[in-house]
Amino acid sequence: MDEGRPDLELRHLRCLVAIVDAGGFTDAALDLGVSQAAVSRTLIALEKILGVRLLHRTSRTVTPTTAGVQVLARARHLLAEADDLLREATTGHARLRIGHAWSAMGRHTAEFQRRWHDRHPGVELHLIRHNTPTGGLAEGLCDLAVIRTPVDTRRHAHALVGHERRYVAMAADDPWARRRGIRLDEVRERTLVVDRRTGTTTANLWPEDARPALEYTHDIDDWLAAIATGRCVGVTPHATVTQYRRDGIAYRLLRDADPVPVHLIWRRHDPHPATHAAVALLADLYRERP
Repeated sequence: MDEGRPDLELRHLRCLVAIVDAGGFTDAALDLGVSQAAVSRTLIALEKILGVRLLHRTSRTVTPTTAGVQVLARARHLLAEADDLLREATTGHARLRIGHAWSAMGRHTAEFQRRWHDRHPGVELHLIRHNTPTGGLAEGLCDLAVIRTPVDTRRHAHALVGHERRYVAMAADDPWARRRGIRLDEVRERTLVVDRRTGTTTANLWPEDARPALEYTHDIDDWLAAIATGRCVGVTPHATVTQYRRDGIAYRLLRDADPVPVHLIWRRHDPHPATHAAVALLADLYRERP
């Protein structure tokens, strides 16, 4: 702003919109809960700030000028943005967004939602799937995220809530589908499809001189489609088994692999007030049904 010129404020814009919507100063004053003289002063101040006349005024009508039409459109947009900002700031703690890349809380997802609703009715729960390593946390899309990959402890606070056994995903007509379990040394003879960004499986599960051939994909649906062809298999935590039951896909236990740790992560310096409640509930569910 120029030195000596007053700053533009939201009340100036609200006044302009109220006058046009109400069709005059008297009704605008009633809508805003101020005097008619205050409405007139606010409009004059706005016109002085912008340096243009905004309204044609007669004894019976009030209509926008050409400049007024343009300012009115921008004013409505800015006021809507301000209202959204205020709503987000005042209701943010009444909503908890939990992100995940693939499988949410696995077999615990539905029970987590039910218990959260019963125990915390004032905090609305939203599950958000976002196929990035932090499940949308780094992108600002959620307050907490469920991850099954290594945690960047420099950027995020975290809590270990449980472990999940690994399973081999295969085509339903694969000979392995007739068995109850598969061994790691058998998988190395097959082509393994992995999600390089968010998957929990890497070649490091096998000795360096005895690793399977790898094929890469970037999304759970592409991963499942590749496996359904029968040309490759996948290795995945139990959460995928429960969340992605598909025709043409079978899952069998990988008998001799270490389990996958499951973490909740959050922004270290800006935790949601319900963070510890979410950690406690999910940890309880993994203890009850490991």
